[in-house]
Amino acid sequence: MKKILALGLSAVLSIALAKEIKIGVILPMTGAIAGYGQMTKKGIDLAHEMQPKLANGDTIKLVYIDNSGDKAQTANSVNRAIASEKVVAIIGALTSSNSLVVAPIVKKNHIPTVAPVATNKRVTRANPYMNRACFIDPFQGKVAAKFAIDNLDAKKAVIVIDKSQAYSAGLAKEFMKAYTKMGGKVLKRVFITSGDKDFKAVLSTIKTLNPNIVYAPIYAPEMSLILKQAKMLGIKKTFLAGDGVSDLKTLIGVAKDSANGLMYSDHFNETATPTKLSKEFVNKYHSKYNNESVPSFAANGADSYFIIINAMNKCNNPQDKECIAKNITQTKKLEGVTGYITIPMSGNPTKPAVINEIQDSKVIYKATINP
Repeated sequence: MKKILALGLSAVLSIALAKEIKIGVILPMTGAIAGYGQMTKKGIDLAHEMQPKLANGDTIKLVYIDNSGDKAQTANSVNRAIASEKVVAIIGALTSSNSLVVAPIVKKNHIPTVAPVATNKRVTRANPYMNRACFIDPFQGKVAAKFAIDNLDAKKAVIVIDKSQAYSAGLAKEFMKAYTKMGGKVLKRVFITSGDKDFKAVLSTIKTLNPNIVYAPIYAPEMSLILKQAKMLGIKKTFLAGDGVSDLKTLIGVAKDSANGLMYSDHFNETATPTKLSKEFVNKYHSKYNNESVPSFAANGADSYFIIINAMNKCNNPQDKECIAKNITQTKKLEGVTGYITIPMSGNPTKPAVINEIQDSKVIYKATINP
């Protein structure tokens, strides 16, 4: 009886001593790129359901703040998360442009942060508190260039760059560097701006130049219209993109069958699950979200959460921000959704990329490209 009472008292004390720890999540839940934020949120929510508590019994509370994909709102969101919500870690922001706003703020306030899909190499530069769950643009650009040359035999390219997005400019630069080194020729760089609707002038230039491939590291809203208008103009070129087009609801919803044939580098494909956790996550995602396919943004959102939880579990005090930050950059072969994750001091994980293709309005896995 005494043993039972002791165990019962221990359980009560454990519950009483357990704390609630806040993780801020800065995502675009409204605005032009809301689709990406909503996909990422689904992945983070499911990861939280799978691991709602730390090893010591502390409960994790997610504090979502909408930045609308806007730089000024991103700064306000991060400051609110730190000053008002008292978060001890942050997931976000999502895109490279917004994550570049986050970086100096979390560095100043010593808040460990993981950006799910910000691939621009400047995001984590000289910042021990800023990390990411994704590969970086030098690798993604090289993957696209290698695939274009080796798999598509495409030696002449036109590059479409969104001049308002750091992601687009950075990835275009890395692709061009790798592509020309491998023997490819860039015929021209053409520029667009987020929010543009009419791409006929850009497409007419592409048609005149007659490249083997069009590399367009841009986001889905603009890509969907470019593909739709290209078909209307009778342009039958291979379009290759980066992970920014993987908002398939927007891409296919607008482009319809014009999206067929588009190929893009990405972080994940649910038909090529690399870990046991990955398979479990995919099954739970299908069950929770009515058999919806798992987008890479959801997978990387989940991995961002698991990276922070893993780091917290290694701290005697899981609210010790310096300890969390240190342990994030000592992540070694952590089993994640997108694969086994190792994060060095740079904050940039070493991970493979996949190539996907849109066929009959569905995503088809093409290949995995390792670092």
